[in-house]
Amino acid sequence: MSYQSRLRFLGLPLIHLATGRIENGRYHRGIARGWVAVGDIAFGALVAVGGIAVGTISVGGLAIGGLTLAGLSLGLVAIGGAAGGLIAVGGAAFGWVAALGGLAAAREFALGGAAMGAHANDAAAGEFFQQPMARMALTLVQQTRWLGLLVLIPIIVGLRSAQEDPPARRDRAT
Repeated sequence: MSYQSRLRFLGLPLIHLATGRIENGRYHRGIARGWVAVGDIAFGALVAVGGIAVGTISVGGLAIGGLTLAGLSLGLVAIGGAAGGLIAVGGAAFGWVAALGGLAAAREFALGGAAMGAHANDAAAGEFFQQPMARMALTLVQQTRWLGLLVLIPIIVGLRSAQEDPPARRDRAT
């Protein structure tokens, strides 16, 4: 299924949902591109959700962008099982400025079970993680279950709109 909202801005649909499909015995991935993109592979100018997600806010198996939440997360603020970025939080966190996790490696501040950095598991690292940006990342980690619900909102809106649109529009190939 592929759904694109009628509302567009700068050539991109506000919402694009694309699920994979089987054609002639082969699976074709759903590739979504929009301001809010949800698909097997999603490119979202604002929000991307998918197995592979690239966008300002990205959620998925592999996420790349500004604020990312994924199994493998690469971003300015990266949160995930394995996370890399300016600030990284995760099981294995690799940050340019700071990292927090079971394994935390950063140029400056690191807190974790195994921490490596100029300030590793010391008072300076503790102070860094009390700053607003770092506290926001920690709050997101603690509230990931609610973030999952926020991810469902564009999916529900898109599916609801897809039911209201005529079948020719819903089945349009991307």
